[in-house]
Formats: sequence, C-alpha cells, structure tokens
Amino acid sequence: MTVRPALLAILLLTGCAGSPGDGERAVAEAVEPSLRAAAAAAEANRDYKGAVQHLGTIHLRRPEDRGITVALARNLRYGGQPQAAADVIQTLLPRFPADADLLIELGKDYLAADRLALARRTLDQALAAAPERWDAHAAMAVVLDTQGLGDEARAAYARALALSPDNPPVMNNLALSLALAGRLDEAVTLMTRAADLPAATTQIRQNLALLLALKGDSAQAEKLARHDLPPDMARSNIEILRALAAAAGRQ
Repeated sequence: MTVRPALLAILLLTGCAGSPGDGERAVAEAVEPSLRAAAAAAEANRDYKGAVQHLGTIHLRRPEDRGITVALARNLRYGGQPQAAADVIQTLLPRFPADADLLIELGKDYLAADRLALARRTLDQALAAAPERWDAHAAMAVVLDTQGLGDEARAAYARALALSPDNPPVMNNLALSLALAGRLDEAVTLMTRAADLPAATTQIRQNLALLLALKGDSAQAEKLARHDLPPDMARSNIEILRALAAAAGRQ
C-alpha cells in the first residue's frame, strides 16, 4: 500500500507532537479501562491467574492505587498465593497504615497462609480503624474459630451479622462453628436460612447437605447433592452423605 504524502505528513507531525513517553502513556491510559474490565470478568469466572495478569499490568503503572492493590492481592489469595498477596499489600501499607481495605485484605492473606497470630493482630488494627466493617468482624471470627476460640468466634460472627444481616457467607461460617460446638440443630436451622437466600452459593447448599447428613436426614441431604452437582460428583457425595447419616443414626 502507498502512503500518500499528505497522510505521511500528518503521521509525522503526530509522531513529533510529544515524546515517546507521552505516546506510551496515552496508549496505556487508553488500554487501562479494558484491562480493568477484563480483570473483573476473569475474577467473576474464577480465572484468578488471568485476573492477576491484568491487575498486575495496571499495578505496575499505578503502584499507589489502593483499589488495584487490594484487587491484585485478593486474586493472588484466591489463586492459592496468600504470601504473595501479603507481600503486595505490604508494598503500600507503610504509606497508608490505617487503611481498612488494606488491613482487612492483609489479615485475610495471613489467615490463608496459616499465620494466625499475624492475621489476628492485623485484623485488630483493621477493627480499630473501621469498627463498622462487617467483613473485618467476619474475618476475625474465622481466625478465632481456627484458633479454637469458638465462643469468641461466634460473638464476632454475630457482630458481623448485626452489621450485614442475612449475609450468606457469614451465616454459613457461623452455622459450621455451631456444628463444631455440638449445636447441630441450631446449625441446621441457620444453614437452611442461608441456603434459602437468593445469594446462596452451591457451597452453602452442599454444607447444608453435610449438616443434614450429620443429623441423620440422608434423604434431604441427597436431594441437595443432586440439585447442584454433576451426576458423577453427586453420586460420590451421596455415598459419603449416606455413610455420615448412618453413623449419626447409630449414635
């Protein structure tokens, strides 16, 4: 293809209007909305590696963007790299030591990395900075449950639910905590409520199936297993649920 002189002149003038750095910045700024959208879509589809790639590209340009930093750390954690997630947060936390979003994500990263003392200390700082954050209370509750402090954990779950009523993930975790404490009837009641909410996930319904099996109700447990799972997985889970229900009946 022949480039006409007038068009060549326009291209040359455009190229000379700014430095190469200006052009690179303009391209990066034009591409960034697409990267953000691609990252959000990847996270929604549980493609955490893809989300990390997109967010990492933005983070290189905007290392002080707290929203991008938290999103990058979250997807690293979801993708099984909690220590890398914590390292990302630590790059920014010294500049914003009381930022609740950074502290809560860091607490979750430490929890996922099984660094419970650090997780608890970090979430204490988050709650001091933002006591109204239900997600900080909920994360602290998981830490306390993991440390074997069930009563304190259930109090923290209750605070989270007071701030965010009918929150399915928090209700799920509280129900499991109640079951671990031997309060199976309360656990089933609460998990049933969580499973009936529009935002309930497959995991919550399958946790309800587990609790029902532990209670000896194998029929309802099997019904839930068949509701969400592919046939092969459902059959495998049903065998486990039947064994649990039988054991519960013997007890």
